[in-house]
Amino acid sequence: MNHTAGTRPAASPGKGGVPDASRPLDTGAVTKRLQQELMSLMASGGDGVSAFPAGDSLFDWVGTINGADGTAYEGCTFRLSLKFTSEYPFKPPTVRFETACFHPNVDTYGNICLDILKDKWSAAYSVKTILQSIQSLLADPNVDSPLNVHAAKLWGVNDAEYRALVTKTYNQPRAS
Repeated sequence: MNHTAGTRPAASPGKGGVPDASRPLDTGAVTKRLQQELMSLMASGGDGVSAFPAGDSLFDWVGTINGADGTAYEGCTFRLSLKFTSEYPFKPPTVRFETACFHPNVDTYGNICLDILKDKWSAAYSVKTILQSIQSLLADPNVDSPLNVHAAKLWGVNDAEYRALVTKTYNQPRAS
């Protein structure tokens, strides 16, 4: 079967009408999905998370997450990058903090250890789901799987020092 350069065939439905995850969607289908997610995010607003395309490409987004009230992250607004491939939604986007973040599950480069961005990913998840999950992770880290061991050791043990390091890190540029 011949296809024009730069396009891929649409995923064919497998059992139960669910597309076969081994075959990526065509770019048009991914674009349509991302447009729908953008419209949904714009309509929902007000829940401490937002995201928009960074420029002309729908495959490169900037997200923001507000730290939840009553947490060490209260008053902080974090910027994240979300990079989608033509395999979205069958493969998760690459998500990382662009704002420096002191947290057990975030390394100095902004990489995030969150199961739904790896082995627990589902095509049912959306950009909003991702951002809300990261927002929840800020308040409730997984200290058993830390990327930042120092933050994991302080979490729940020395709240004053933890909060001080959150503030100090938030106010400095992130390592690149």
